[in-house]
Amino acid sequence: MLSMAAQLELYEEIRSLSTDMVGAARSSDWERLIELEGRVCALREELAVNSGQEADAAAGTHELDRKYRLIQLILDDDAEVRRHTEPWMEQVRQFLGSQGRRRQVQQAYAATDAYQGAAGGLGI
Repeated sequence: MLSMAAQLELYEEIRSLSTDMVGAARSSDWERLIELEGRVCALREELAVNSGQEADAAAGTHELDRKYRLIQLILDDDAEVRRHTEPWMEQVRQFLGSQGRRRQVQQAYAATDAYQGAAGGLGI
């Protein structure tokens, strides 16, 4: 189990990365954003596996306040990243949706052409 001091170090690192993620999202650097998100996920996993309520119970008010402040800052950064990524994701969804519709139309015409070819061969 991680001590509160070790947890705070991880939260500080996550906060630093989340700030970098905001910068990447603002500049539409999606590859960098994905790389940073992967690093944040690894740190979150480490926190989830190695922290417990015992450390919170043993922590002082100052440490708990710092932890909650960091979590709030991370959440604020996450909201900022979402403000930049959601419009881009909607464009991707629309593009993929139009590609899917295009593929369906092509398949429908291909099936019609194959049917007409087969029907023509049957003298219909």
